[in-house]
Amino acid sequence: MSNEVQKKRRDITLNIKTNQNPKQLSPLTLAFLGDAVFELLVREELVTDANMPVARLHHRAVQIVCAGAQSDAVALLEPYLTEEEVEIYKRGRNANSHHVPKSADPVAYRRATGLEALFGYLYLKDEESRIRFLYEKIRAYKK
Repeated sequence: MSNEVQKKRRDITLNIKTNQNPKQLSPLTLAFLGDAVFELLVREELVTDANMPVARLHHRAVQIVCAGAQSDAVALLEPYLTEEEVEIYKRGRNANSHHVPKSADPVAYRRATGLEALFGYLYLKDEESRIRFLYEKIRAYKK
């Protein structure tokens, strides 16, 4: 990312206050939040990289945030994850979700849920630099 783009980048911290320890939240709740965090990072990257029609932006975003792509990202991140992060990822991956979209492979969907839980957890811990580090590792490989 160029210095000019980094200067334009917004801080994703919205100062959410929670009285709960993020470790005590349901892994699916963490994944719910992490899905939004990941999506925001993807949209930010796409918009700052190029000005293009919205339909094309949407198509590219869907390719990055789909369960298959997020599942692949897990394998890229494994060497960089701390023990605590692996624990959160596994909690998300193993969470008992009763809904898997018909278009998604169940294993990939569970791995993607684990990744989203990790991003939600890191967000609630106010670890934006760690979120960005992990996201940049994913995107560096995919470019």
